[in-house]
Amino acid sequence: MTAQTVDHVSLLPLYAAAGTAVLVLLADLLFSSRPAIFTALAAGGVATAVSAIVVGGSRAGTFCAGTSCSWVPSPLAMVAAVVFAGLTVGVLGLSVPSLRIGTAPAGEYCFLLACSMTGGVVVGYAGDLITLIVGVETLTLPLYLLVGLRRFAPGEKISTASASASVTFFLISVVSTAIALLGAALNYAATGALHLDRLIDGTGPFAPVADAGVALLVIGLAFKVAAVPLHAWAPATYEGAPLPVATYLSTASKLGGVLALAAIVSRVDATALTGVLAVLTMTVGNLVALRQSRMVRLLAWSSIAQAGYILAALALGEAGVAAAAAYSVFFVVLELIAFGAVVALRAPGADGGSLTAYRGAGRRSPWLGAALVLAFAGLAGLPPGLAGLFAKVTVVDALIDNGHGWLAGVVALNAVIGLAYYVRVSALLYTKAEAPGISVADPALLEAATHPRRPVSRSVGFVLAAASLVAVGLGFAPQLLFDALT
Repeated sequence: MTAQTVDHVSLLPLYAAAGTAVLVLLADLLFSSRPAIFTALAAGGVATAVSAIVVGGSRAGTFCAGTSCSWVPSPLAMVAAVVFAGLTVGVLGLSVPSLRIGTAPAGEYCFLLACSMTGGVVVGYAGDLITLIVGVETLTLPLYLLVGLRRFAPGEKISTASASASVTFFLISVVSTAIALLGAALNYAATGALHLDRLIDGTGPFAPVADAGVALLVIGLAFKVAAVPLHAWAPATYEGAPLPVATYLSTASKLGGVLALAAIVSRVDATALTGVLAVLTMTVGNLVALRQSRMVRLLAWSSIAQAGYILAALALGEAGVAAAAAYSVFFVVLELIAFGAVVALRAPGADGGSLTAYRGAGRRSPWLGAALVLAFAGLAGLPPGLAGLFAKVTVVDALIDNGHGWLAGVVALNAVIGLAYYVRVSALLYTKAEAPGISVADPALLEAATHPRRPVSRSVGFVLAAASLVAVGLGFAPQLLFDALT
C-alpha cells in the first residue's frame, strides 16, 4: 500500500485557523491576560486570511482518491476563508468592551471563536459530504456555548434568556444535522458518491432514494441559514445571545450554511425545492420584520429575508453560485456594520433594546447614525449602500438570464417591501426625543439628559470604520469581488 501524499501548502489556511485556537489557549494559560488573548486571536485571524491568499484558488487539492479530493482549494474557498477570518477579528473587536467588564471569560470566549472560524474554513475547502458536514458542525458547535456564555456581576439581575436561546439553538441544530446526515446516507446508498465532484442525480430504480437524499440534505442545511419554514430558532436565539455573538450568528454562521448549500445544489437538481424555500423565506422574513419593535429581532428577520435572496440565486444551481456568493459577501459586510453600530450605541453587555431606544441616535452620534444608515441602505439595495444595490442587481440579472423571470419579480417585490422597515428605522435615528404632555424650552437639553451619548470603544470604532470602508470600496468597485470569485 502506497502512503498518500499530503500537500501541506494547500492545508495552510486550516493549519492557521486551528493553530489560532491553540495559540489562544496557550496565551490564556501562560499569560492569563486579556490583551494577550485578544492579540493571539487577532493575529491568528490575520494569518488565516494571509494563508488563504497565499494558497490561492488554483492549487491542486489534497487527501485525494483518484481524481477526487476531500480538500479542494478554489477561488470561492479562498474568499470564504478571508471573510471568515475577517468576521472573527471583527466580532472580537465588538466583544472587547463587554469582555473587559467580565461578562464572559475571555480565554474560553476567544477559543470558541477560533474553533468556529476553523469550521468555516473547512466548509469553504470541503471536497466531500463528510468533510462538509463536519465543517458545518465545527462552525456551529462553539456557538451553542457562546450564545449561553454569560457571567452576571454581583447584584445584577440574573436572566435565563441566554441559556434559553442556547438550548433552543442546540436542539434545532441537532435535528437539522440529523436530517442532513440522513440525506447524505440515502444519497450515498443510491449513487455511491461522497465526493462533491461525483455527486449526480439518481438514475434507475434508486432514483427516488437519491432524490429523497438530496431533499433531506437541502432541508438540513436550510436550517443553518434560517430558511422558512425552518427559521423559528433564529429570532429567539439572536435576541437571547450577547450582541457580538448574535453578529457572528447572523454573518459567519449564515455564510457557512450558504456555502454548504451551494456545494450541493450546484451539482444535483434541487431547483424546485430551493425555489420554494427562497420565495417563502424572503416573503415571510420581510412581512414579519415590518411588525418588529426590537432592534435585534428586526435584524434577525431582515437576515432571514436576505437569506431568501441568496436562496433565489441558488435555485439556479451551478449558474447561480457566483451570484449567491457575491451577495453573501456583500450581506455579511453590511450586517457587520449594522450590528457594530448597535453595539456602539448600547452599553457594554446590554441587549439590543427596543427601536424607541434609538430615537435621535443619529443626531447624538452622527458617525454611528451614518454607519447604521449605510448598512440599512445597503441591505435595502439603495444608495449610498451601493454594495447592496449591486448584490441585488447581480441576483436579479442571473435569474433573468437563466429564464427565471418570475423569481426575479418576487425578489424585486420583496425588495420594495423591505424598504418600509429599513426607511422607518433610519428615519427614527434622526427623530427628536418626545416628551408627551410636557412643554420643554430646550428639547436638545432634554434629549441629552434622557439619552446620553456613549463613548465608543476604540476596538468597536475600528471594526465599524474598517467594515464601512470595505462596504464603500465594494460598492464603487464590485468587480474586485467578482474577479476574486472566478
